[in-house]
Amino acid sequence: MAVVVDASACTGCGACVEICPCEALAVPDAACVVDEGACADCGACIGECPVGALTL
Repeated sequence: MAVVVDASACTGCGACVEICPCEALAVPDAACVVDEGACADCGACIGECPVGALTL
């Protein structure tokens, strides 16, 4: 299971991308996307999201 992004809440700020130790997150457009194969479910990004758009 990988981190889940609420695309309607995500602002595309990129804070999660910077903190992710697995480089599993990207913001190619308006919202964050997760590379489920690279995500280690560590949760480091969840607390970093200023709008709470990420969950495990």
